[in-house]
Amino acid sequence: MGRLSISLAFLTVVSVLGSTATAFDYKDALEKSLLFFEAQRSGKLPPDRRVKWRGDSALTDGFEQGVDLVGGYYDAGDHVKFGFPMAFAVTMLSWGVIEFEKETVAANQLKQALAAIRWGTDYFLKAHKPPNTLWVQVGDGDGDHLCWERAEDMTTSRTAYKIDTNRRGSEVAGETAAALAAASRAFKPFDAKYSNLLLLHAKQLFTFADTFRGRYDDTLEFACKFYPSSTGFHDELLWAATWLYEATNDQSYLSYVSQNAAAFGGTGWAVKEFYWDNKYAGSQVLLTKVLLQAGSAPYSSVLKQYQAKAEFFVCACLRKNKGHDVKMTPGGLLYFDDWNNMQYVSSAAFLLAVYSDYLSASKGNLKCPDGEIQPLDILRFAQSQVDYMLGKNPKSISYLVGYGGRFPTHVHHRGASMPSVSIHPAPIGCVEGFEDWYGNKNADPNVILGALLGGPDDKDGFSDDRKSYKQTEPSLAGNAPLVGVLARLSCLPDSGQ
Repeated sequence: MGRLSISLAFLTVVSVLGSTATAFDYKDALEKSLLFFEAQRSGKLPPDRRVKWRGDSALTDGFEQGVDLVGGYYDAGDHVKFGFPMAFAVTMLSWGVIEFEKETVAANQLKQALAAIRWGTDYFLKAHKPPNTLWVQVGDGDGDHLCWERAEDMTTSRTAYKIDTNRRGSEVAGETAAALAAASRAFKPFDAKYSNLLLLHAKQLFTFADTFRGRYDDTLEFACKFYPSSTGFHDELLWAATWLYEATNDQSYLSYVSQNAAAFGGTGWAVKEFYWDNKYAGSQVLLTKVLLQAGSAPYSSVLKQYQAKAEFFVCACLRKNKGHDVKMTPGGLLYFDDWNNMQYVSSAAFLLAVYSDYLSASKGNLKCPDGEIQPLDILRFAQSQVDYMLGKNPKSISYLVGYGGRFPTHVHHRGASMPSVSIHPAPIGCVEGFEDWYGNKNADPNVILGALLGGPDDKDGFSDDRKSYKQTEPSLAGNAPLVGVLARLSCLPDSGQ
């Protein structure tokens, strides 16, 4: 069947966003997006740290419970270490390195990308006490959110929470297994010993998650209230098994995702979003790669069902899905939710970018209900979403802090909003932080380079106000997928390099 013309709706999107040729410096954006992860580091910072306004913090995490949980990442503008979204961020950082290693090398950012992954995986290795215990959170979200203080001054509770055979949490155990498996694959060409260690823990955590099934919502309600799992744990089990297959080529994992495809929703869920809680689209896209590259004859019929659901996701994002589409702002941004919408956009852009490459490699195209799309068109649409983030939008501002000439300067982020310890050595307490800095109208004293903010509302409106946390707060889960997309775009002929 010959290529069908792009529909009027799709052309309208392109015309709103203008020509695909841009002058955006994706390499610069990539470098800055990785710097964000350094700003989020918890624990003892290395002497060569590049974010100079950050210092050591939370150096006794876990000690109260008799375990060393120093390290890892703070989640967003607060200082809680939430294991669930942190693991998703590490998975996505790793996937980006796996798929776009050459592009990351060309941008001279491979060392930094691997360092960002390792800061997370080193923490997970501490948090996992084989075989069946995983520490999944440090800090109290309620108490933390009542304080506006620097990480270096923290006075809030650092209570740690774990899952085990009695207090189960297959969602977070499965996601952590996926993160370690993906990281193992990313590190394999560069550090075989470390890769093998990560893989060992990934296998143990997957077995733990699968054998002792249970929702962590039910067992750690207080701990997980800020990141509850609405989809349950089946998507994480499929996601983890898919990544273990990617890391090992062990057919038993492919058999697992095939045998459980229907029961776990892998071939039943047709979704329009991919983020820290819902992993179905991620598994569906990754398993499509398996089908396109190898065929996997014993499982090809089931993999084709996964592919059909992956295509539903892609077509919905492209708005060629017979009305079952993702919403879009007048300015051309995919719109999923009013709270940190950009996290969904960055994840969608990543899946579109990798799916485009999978189709190109197999010399295929995408047949959506409203027309046939070529791989390059999918990539260009992903590019349009990134370009919106970087300034090609009705506000003409970059939602990636520090990129371009205009970007928000009142980020909902404790460390960015207050002077660094080197400038203001005296501690800044909870109340003082709120009174003097939270509502301060001056620009942030520290520019948190590379932070992808929550972004505009459904009418492209945006308030550069620290109190507008739905729009001005960055997060690990939002930034991580963007890293890989920026690497991919940095090698386009018209990337402005």
